[in-house]
Amino acid sequence: MIEHDTIELLRECDAGIQMGISAIDEVKDRVESGDFKGALDNYQREYALLQNEMQSVLHDYRDEGKDPNPIAKGMSWMKTNLTMAMNGDDSTVTDLITDGCNMGIKSINKYLNDYKAADGRAKDFARRLIELQDRQLKEMRKFL
Repeated sequence: MIEHDTIELLRECDAGIQMGISAIDEVKDRVESGDFKGALDNYQREYALLQNEMQSVLHDYRDEGKDPNPIAKGMSWMKTNLTMAMNGDDSTVTDLITDGCNMGIKSINKYLNDYKAADGRAKDFARRLIELQDRQLKEMRKFL
């Protein structure tokens, strides 16, 4: 049970990180503010570093991780592109990014509760991802 919960929690964190990286990719070329673009680049690097570390742990368990749910990814893409078509300013990008952070924090907390038997290392990754998203959420407020 511990190994199952550990792998499942790591997989969900992996999918969440991929969604974060993808969301930033989707909008950063549309950002006008250099400070905002720099902040997004920094968070994208942080997500990538956490993902690389997590992939190493998943490899220890002989698992390749998990891609984001295609429906969730498609809905995110549609929401981003429709919203940006209506009003593509930096404030709109900030709204989209903060919505994504809130959803990510909520999801990973849910998975922490669902996979209670996960080992400490997996729980630490989940908490670090939540902390990263929370930090990003707070920093994005200045770009509203």
